[in-house]
Amino acid sequence: MARNVVNIEEVSKAFDIRPLLDRVSLGVSEGERIGIVGRNGSGKSTLMKIIAGVEDPDAGRVTKSNAARIGILSQIDTAAADATVGDVVIGNREKHEWASDPQIREIFTGLFGGFDDHLFERVFSSLSGGEKRRVGLAKLLIDDLDLILLDEPTNHLDVEGVAWLAQHLNNRKDLALLVVTHDRWFLDAVTDRTWEVVLGKVEEYDGGYSAFVLAKAERSRQANVLDSRRNNLIRKELAWLRRGAPARTTKPKFRVDAANELISAEPAPRDSTELLKFALNRLGNTVFELHHALIRAGDKKLIEDLTWNIGPGDRIGIVGVNGSGKTTLMRTLAALHQLSAGKLVTGITVKIAFLTQHLDELDPEWRLLEAVEKVATHVEIGKGKTLSASQLCERLGFDRDAQWTPVGNLSGGERRRLQLTRLLMDSPNVVLLDEPTNDFDIETLTELEDLLDSYGGTLIVISHDRYFLERVCDRFYGLLGDENLRDLPRGVDEYLERRADSVSSRGNTAPKQSSGSSAAEQRQLKKDLARLEKQIVKGKERIAELFAEQERESANHQRLIELTNELASAESELASREEEWLQVTLALES
Repeated sequence: MARNVVNIEEVSKAFDIRPLLDRVSLGVSEGERIGIVGRNGSGKSTLMKIIAGVEDPDAGRVTKSNAARIGILSQIDTAAADATVGDVVIGNREKHEWASDPQIREIFTGLFGGFDDHLFERVFSSLSGGEKRRVGLAKLLIDDLDLILLDEPTNHLDVEGVAWLAQHLNNRKDLALLVVTHDRWFLDAVTDRTWEVVLGKVEEYDGGYSAFVLAKAERSRQANVLDSRRNNLIRKELAWLRRGAPARTTKPKFRVDAANELISAEPAPRDSTELLKFALNRLGNTVFELHHALIRAGDKKLIEDLTWNIGPGDRIGIVGVNGSGKTTLMRTLAALHQLSAGKLVTGITVKIAFLTQHLDELDPEWRLLEAVEKVATHVEIGKGKTLSASQLCERLGFDRDAQWTPVGNLSGGERRRLQLTRLLMDSPNVVLLDEPTNDFDIETLTELEDLLDSYGGTLIVISHDRYFLERVCDRFYGLLGDENLRDLPRGVDEYLERRADSVSSRGNTAPKQSSGSSAAEQRQLKKDLARLEKQIVKGKERIAELFAEQERESANHQRLIELTNELASAESELASREEEWLQVTLALES
């Protein structure tokens, strides 16, 4: 019988007068894999912190088994001001104690591409958010723990990194896991139970995310506790899960007969013929055409000799390694980045909406609904359907009361949802989404996917959220870091296979160098490393300056647009320099 690791009994927790947890009793046993889902603000992270002992409950108690070792990865990564990466990950252990450990080397290869002394010597506080997240993950995975609690572990990880993390966790059978994430593919890949935090209670379900969708649909059908719209959304997602691409999850856990009965009358998520007709009516035959395009970021060549045609109604997902040029490619299509060579043809009727990773500055005194209605009061979503500004806000998670919240009081995630709502209200016929799922909870993502199902224009998406990509896109292209954009008929699975083959090929064909040549190359690599580290520091300083100037120029709309474009360019350049730094450190190690 599995050993119990931690229990919580009759636990309650409230902030101000709002109860997050109300007399909740739960337990985690050795080797259990549990995903925690629920709306933003429902109490998921608070539940994790109470279980980890980071936060005390208002009532109830937490009991741990003798010598239970528990670690938590929070959404805020901190360390002592002068701590290095080595201090955070390895602590006081001597190098000979861990350097030869194959599991530790595998963790560094999976998260950083390999082990390197230069990485260990970097000050933790100087790292980017993505780098800090990887360092925090490395520490947890290396430590000898019984239970790890992961709060949004896939943030800042690319598709390849998420796949590696899932495989690594699945190989460690005795390790218990609690995970909060909006990445539904990851939930299905690593969990076998689901907790839903809703209205202060925690509902328990057997199985991962797919099983949760089925069980929730079945419960709502029997008890009639959800409104008809939420029932329809659940059935629609379940239908997609059953009819979609094979091997979407390595562990399909829902009962096939029950699922088929629930979705027998459910139509396909999108009527592609109807959507294409709608798109052709609005767009004509040309959307984007790239002819022999050369795309650079500063001095770095990202994509060479690209000829690519994007047509009306295309729904395209773009995946690729960090620094390979995904965002720069999208900015090029939006005419925010100039080609170094070649030609871009944009259809004359194209009207673009570009959701970037940066938040537009809005008047903090505006009410949320007012900010949306300043764009439009109604929007057409296809097939003759329209939504009011208030209805669209509700679809994306802003209820009637929230719509009167001042913009200045919104959280980062709420501001991002507002940005997306304003973009869609402008009736674009081409939508470009760069990491649209950041800070969205699963219910809001489901609403967004439903909304995009009825969208008849052209859709191009960059995301590390594999589930979202496969849910809303029909075609996939990949940037593997070799200056080529590749068609991926088999989607993300094919991208991961190609990446694995590429890494393996580089390892097997590395040329043997004479000692003299090797020494010369080592000297040059060290010079390159020093140069890149200086450029990275300057890049971060420039980004900080731009953020500060944005605050100073908050009332100057035209200057804010210019600063947003400069900031996007500076961050793209920084990402390129960081990718070069990683390649140089790997070369030094080899």
